[in-house]
Amino acid sequence: MQTYADTRARLEEYFDRTAARTWERLTSDAPVSRIRQTVREGRDAMRAAMLARLPDDLRGARVLDAGCGAGPMSVALAERGAEVVGVDISPALLDVARRRTPEALAGRITYTTGDMLDEAHGGFDYIMAMDSLIHYRAEDIGAALGRLVPRARAAVIFTIAPRTPFLSAMWLAGKAFPRSDRSPRIIPHADSAIAKALRANGVTGDLSRIIRVSRGFYISQAMELQP
Repeated sequence: MQTYADTRARLEEYFDRTAARTWERLTSDAPVSRIRQTVREGRDAMRAAMLARLPDDLRGARVLDAGCGAGPMSVALAERGAEVVGVDISPALLDVARRRTPEALAGRITYTTGDMLDEAHGGFDYIMAMDSLIHYRAEDIGAALGRLVPRARAAVIFTIAPRTPFLSAMWLAGKAFPRSDRSPRIIPHADSAIAKALRANGVTGDLSRIIRVSRGFYISQAMELQP
């Protein structure tokens, strides 16, 4: 059985070595294939939906961007005035994030390589985890949120892969990307499975579904947990 540490190691290998250049291109405005364009559009829509849950004015707020990748969420949060900690397991993608961050915002964002669950990152007003938990088992998601929720004063906003027939078939068949840089397996979950995993880890609070975004080969569901 794959553990959190096992999955994290596979993700680090993929995002920092196997497909770092692919994700750098995907998160830019460079031309991409039709399949990857749907992923780009879906991610843009999801990011906007998650940001819509936060105040427009985040001055004085501290926000964790858990699994920040190339940094678009971190930059958007900093534009609203937040103090942002962007954490990712891929040094290569964090290098991209630093290059892309406008100089005027650089002082508001601290990019850090490592585990998004590390308690050394401290406490936050909001925690954003966009598509950084979608590769994990429900048990691991529950345990991860069990470590994150106590450190969030207002809300944790995260995404899961929803359990739909299309998503399960598409991702389990591994046809979303070419074989040379195919992404790690995404694990779809029902809302009830996430709720059960949270209870098993002693996580209380108001769990609600925000939105489900479906753009071709991108399907993801945002949820909010208020302590």
